[in-house]
Amino acid sequence: MGNIWATTQLFNGLVQLNDKMEVVPSIANRWQVSEDGLVYRFFLRNDVAFHNHELFENGTGRRVVAQDFQYSFKRILDDATLSPGRWIFNAVDLKKQGGFHAVNDSVFEIYLKHSFPPFLGILSMQYCSVVPKEVAEKLGKDFGRKPIGTGAFKFKEWYEGIKLVLHKNENYFETDNTGAKLPYLDAVGVSFIPDPQSIFLEFMKGNFDMLSGLEDGSYTDALITSNGNLQPEMKDDIIMLSQPFLNTEYLGFLLQDTIDGTSNPLNNKLIRQAINYGFDRVKMMRYIRNNIGSAGTHGFLPTGLPGEELRVDGYDYNPRKAKQLLAEAGFPNGKGLPEIPLHTTSQYLDLCEYMQHQLQEVGIKLRIEVNPGATHGAFVANSQVPFFRKSWIADYADAENYLSLFYSKNLTPNGPNYTLFSNINYDLLYEASLATTVDSLRYSYYAQMDSIIVEEAPVVVLYYDQVLRFVHKNVSGLTSNSMNGLSLKTVRKD
Repeated sequence: MGNIWATTQLFNGLVQLNDKMEVVPSIANRWQVSEDGLVYRFFLRNDVAFHNHELFENGTGRRVVAQDFQYSFKRILDDATLSPGRWIFNAVDLKKQGGFHAVNDSVFEIYLKHSFPPFLGILSMQYCSVVPKEVAEKLGKDFGRKPIGTGAFKFKEWYEGIKLVLHKNENYFETDNTGAKLPYLDAVGVSFIPDPQSIFLEFMKGNFDMLSGLEDGSYTDALITSNGNLQPEMKDDIIMLSQPFLNTEYLGFLLQDTIDGTSNPLNNKLIRQAINYGFDRVKMMRYIRNNIGSAGTHGFLPTGLPGEELRVDGYDYNPRKAKQLLAEAGFPNGKGLPEIPLHTTSQYLDLCEYMQHQLQEVGIKLRIEVNPGATHGAFVANSQVPFFRKSWIADYADAENYLSLFYSKNLTPNGPNYTLFSNINYDLLYEASLATTVDSLRYSYYAQMDSIIVEEAPVVVLYYDQVLRFVHKNVSGLTSNSMNGLSLKTVRKD
């Protein structure tokens, strides 16, 4: 997240997200999408310039033109770049003018192989930032250490592992609603401190202006109450900003008959449903997470996405129903059901132990296996564990990004379908959602897919996360959105 926050200050793309998760203009002031959804045409502003650099004529940042986006996007796909964001252009038709075409300096077109309605949201990602060819190619690998963009702030210096310093871009193109030029701040400093406790102490002393999230539970109670509100004694000095975060925390079941030659009882839907009914998510959130986030009592889709009015109901706490399902599966009161290994990382051990205790009361025994993060990730990606903790943070603000986890053509390790879920009706709905450009119809398809996920239970939704930010009262204008994005261009400090 830190990398994304830094690049947000330094770069711009064709479009951006506002705090309502709507795609709005950035360097492109308007756009058109063909009726078949295959051609995206963007019309660029003529007042956007790169940051000053010695490689530009007279050292002055030149105007951004459509050819810069053509270069920047093809650079992402270049094997030599080794960009982890190549996947964002999977829908682009590279056989048609290379997928990207600068019609002239002010008009830029992108061609898709098939309709993909979330594409505009993808273009708001920082991968899609524009970079200057002459600087990027001259600096090569050093461009990442001396970046030149168009953003509200420009790179000044970086002391690796210690501090990053950004200065105000005096030539920035955006203004506020009164016509005043942005940004307001003269400079931004980013400190790198690995210890969450030290970060908290520096924030409380006033040495840091913002604290994001509560990574270390040891100081959670010092800031917030058990109901997730700011502690009363903090209200004179600190402001808490909070809203839903597009992050679903869940447990996944591996849906295959055998694992290492051993029969997998979790391939039985009744047992998966029993586990979903067998523990109290609401109580879990209250006692373990101070109600930071909301209990996973809906489908896989978190709150905060477009179309959320169609959100479906999920599982509540119903131990009687859990026992009934176990009996129907042939394991009355859990008799004969083998112990189920649940693989997690130490960060989520408390949640897993809570589940272990409650599920034991309905006859389901869990054995918790704790692994380092990298090891755990490899186990999940290679289908080596039957029951595992996972989370999904949205790459872009569209439900498709979540629902793609259950599309049968996205099976791991070549895609994010870690559960190996496969359902013909689900696939047909997923493909239909991509084929329509009518949002209301697409959202209806999304709700139907989410209902299938609830019924088939390839996952246990634990909770939907929450953005938390704490700032001192001398800071104003700081906003947030459900992607946990950070833009400092409208921030003031007294």
